Amino acid sequence: MHSLERVLSEILKIDDLSKHYVVGSRLFGQSKHVRAVDSVSFSIRRGEIVGLVGESGSGKTTLGRAILRLIEPTEGSITFEGRDVTNASYREMRSIRQRMQIIFQDPYASLNPKRSVGLQICDAFSIHGLYEKSERIDRVVNLLERVGLSSNHFNRYPHEFSGGQRQRIGIARALALEPSFVVADEAVSALDVSVQAQVVNLLLDLQRDLDLTILFITHDLSLVEYICDRVLVMYMGKIVESGSVAEVYGAPAHPYTRALLAAVPVPDPSRKVIGDVSLKGELPSPIALPSGCAFRTRCAFAKDECKSAVPALRTLDGGHSAACFRAEEVIQNVEVQKRPRAITEKNDGLEANR
Repeated sequence: MHSLERVLSEILKIDDLSKHYVVGSRLFGQSKHVRAVDSVSFSIRRGEIVGLVGESGSGKTTLGRAILRLIEPTEGSITFEGRDVTNASYREMRSIRQRMQIIFQDPYASLNPKRSVGLQICDAFSIHGLYEKSERIDRVVNLLERVGLSSNHFNRYPHEFSGGQRQRIGIARALALEPSFVVADEAVSALDVSVQAQVVNLLLDLQRDLDLTILFITHDLSLVEYICDRVLVMYMGKIVESGSVAEVYGAPAHPYTRALLAAVPVPDPSRKVIGDVSLKGELPSPIALPSGCAFRTRCAFAKDECKSAVPALRTLDGGHSAACFRAEEVIQNVEVQKRPRAITEKNDGLEANR
């Protein structure tokens, strides 16, 4: 395939994906549904790094795990490299999972404390029946060295490593089967900032060298600007804005995105970034969402129409998409200076650690 065609080809397509949980008692008909992921649709091109951002509880992790079918979706379809993941059998999923992997948020909880890290990485080869025993060990050593560790770490246990080293082990395990797509679920959120820089730069190097496609789940907007090509903004189970990082950060079209960007800490308290964007009210209960737009109870731009209808994700003049009836007004309301200095300064720190 021509290199340009390969880069632009679609590796993952999600259509109306939903994951609902039943809460409460069903005995007297009092059960309710939590729509953790609600009719989400998007696609990812091969070689991209796509950021997925939003507050805690917005459904980011649920979406990432539903894509891999670590939890079963309630509705919708998942197509990966042209294969139907949604209806794949157990045997078919084992084959598919050689091509799609996950880096978990907690590097310690995702490792077995009773087994050496080398054997845990070897498990991937054993489960899929790949390679002879001696070759498995050589491959694990190569993986450890690729992520900045050494052969001496093969027989050590998880408690003998620092947080950053454990996350490197998690990355090595995710890459063992040479996947083409990786979900990085808050892969650096539990780490110190200096260690974050090392792990993020490691991910970037691996993405370039191995031609990985990454769904990068995080709440750190500065990291998204630094490493991602595109960004998806999630609120209460729905994608409310999507587009290239330059488009979304340069002209946020949804009030929620605008509030997230304005919340990035700026060292100079006298310097306004995107105006006064303080949110009203509290985060609504996922069991009883407001009618119409779920964000309207916290939105300074809300009007009567926001109460009666759920805004669809629509394409704007700037090229990106937003689920807001008043997106054009939100864009016009953004002040000239849009990019928080804190983001730039943090990026400089990441570059210094490369």
